Amino acid sequence: MPDYCLSAGLNSAPERYCLPKFTEFPVPRKWSFHPHDEAAISKLSQQLRVTPLMAQVLLSRGYTTAEDAKRHLEPKLSNLHDPMLLPGVPEAAELIVQAVKDKRRVTIYGDYDVDGVTSTALLWHCLKLLGGNVDYYIPCRMEEGYGINEAAIRQLHEEDPTRLLVSVDCGIGSVTEAAVAKEIGLELIITDHHTIGVELPDAAVLVHPRLPGTEYPFGDLCGVGVAFKLAWAICQLTGDGKRASPRMREFLKSAVGLTAIGTVADVVPLVDENRIIVRYGLHSLRENPSLGLKALIKISKLDEKPNLTAEDIGFGIGPRINAAGRLGQARLAVELLTTENPERAYALAAYVDELNKNRKTVERRITKEAKELIEQHPEWADDPTLVLAKHDWHQGVIGIAASRIAETYEKPTVVICLKDDGTGTGSARSFAGFDMYAGLNASKDSLLGFGGHKFAAGVQIDGKRVEELRTSLANWARNNFRPTEDDMALRVDAEVHLSEVTRRAVVELEHLGPFGAANPKPRFSAIRVNLAEPPKTMGEGAQHLALRLQQHKTKLRAVAFGRGEWAAEIAAVEGPLAISFAPQINSFKGYESVELQLHDWKAPESQGKTSG
Repeated sequence: MPDYCLSAGLNSAPERYCLPKFTEFPVPRKWSFHPHDEAAISKLSQQLRVTPLMAQVLLSRGYTTAEDAKRHLEPKLSNLHDPMLLPGVPEAAELIVQAVKDKRRVTIYGDYDVDGVTSTALLWHCLKLLGGNVDYYIPCRMEEGYGINEAAIRQLHEEDPTRLLVSVDCGIGSVTEAAVAKEIGLELIITDHHTIGVELPDAAVLVHPRLPGTEYPFGDLCGVGVAFKLAWAICQLTGDGKRASPRMREFLKSAVGLTAIGTVADVVPLVDENRIIVRYGLHSLRENPSLGLKALIKISKLDEKPNLTAEDIGFGIGPRINAAGRLGQARLAVELLTTENPERAYALAAYVDELNKNRKTVERRITKEAKELIEQHPEWADDPTLVLAKHDWHQGVIGIAASRIAETYEKPTVVICLKDDGTGTGSARSFAGFDMYAGLNASKDSLLGFGGHKFAAGVQIDGKRVEELRTSLANWARNNFRPTEDDMALRVDAEVHLSEVTRRAVVELEHLGPFGAANPKPRFSAIRVNLAEPPKTMGEGAQHLALRLQQHKTKLRAVAFGRGEWAAEIAAVEGPLAISFAPQINSFKGYESVELQLHDWKAPESQGKTSG
């Protein structure tokens, strides 16, 4: 999956109203509350033996009976769907197993982001354990771009015409490339999860959870989720036909950890199979990590934590793996996940950690320059979308910058890196449910190519046609994108007193996780909250906010990442605040305390007008 999908989840749950103009102080968002039913809360609380706060959150998310709630709170690996149900898996597994038996070379063609890298490493491990002659090919982001490319197809065929090529996390849009492979006689299996276009590629087998004419029970697997299902089927075929051998069962238990990393990083909905995979994968990462993952966990300082969370993947492990691909060295990330040399594992982990630091520096520069570009063009203020382009922006980092800009200006955004040859490569991010894929498809005459899905996409464009794309995308949005204030409301599970946000309650709420897209952390609100201390900024460039809040006798620390600008605004407020937040347990040097992640706040004069 391309880089643009790492942050797609920032926009997958609409939460902010799209403003018609750029403003320094946004209009307060409406907060939407689930109806408070005291009798239902009390009944569910008693049936499940949980706190009323937990019961209220379960009700707000649609779990109205004890049976439904228990199924959500206690997911089982046995609830994963049979891999042979996944469209194309039976045929692909048979072809691959036969290739291994025939000693044919099997080449895994991956992608350079976390999803693609983990997919590649997982399938490589599986076939290696079975004694297969297996290698992998990862295209260079800067030179080859996303997906299967014709030059690579021809090169791989020339090196070994008898090899079997298996794509992971890419290929469903590679119609031309699949035709070339068929023409020259290179057998190709495509496994992917991205949006399917008008025409399907003509490959030996297509593996995709949403293939036309099929009805797989869960269509939101990411690339590594599809690869995991394929590996599972391969293990079944090489066992007794239905069950894997003991050795391969152990592999699958460890592989669920790799699958969890790609699933979280790709920000697919953490429901159904994805939630089960991540829940058990987090345990696998702690109990049975590979040498590379063990080194990566250590260098991320996650080895000091008693338990890993989806956030640890999203902010600790994932970005380090992704940094290698963003900066053109994804093969090193695959090597990190496959090496059996402890010293090499730690050296690679240290290297990708350094790459991630460099990526952050580049990202901050691009985001700053993008904001300056917007300020220089006030005529863009009335456009419902943003298209930004500039030379010297690093194409491996523009996806993260696009997410930042989309969130800051509350508009779907395309950020384009212009190249010396006159072309441009861009990353697009949705906002508030905008269908980015449909918008780009309507603007395809302005593009050299594009791909992705509703929430994020990548584009290729002639540099002279950027203005044309800007106009076309904005016009399509005016006719097809009309979010209402209610649609964009900030969803709040319950209004609480800060005294209710105890350590016990927060630990209990963790059972609703792992948290991510479509299953966010429980969000609460509290009114009449005072500042116990003046607001402070923290982090490089003062980009984050730290607060000390008080309500009656309860004092709690709150942080808002990427919201350093709120410090001056909050400091200027006279009177108590209303706040919206997600509580969490902060562990530091063996000491645990409740901390609030601040999502929004309101001054006294706006609290009554905008609360739902």
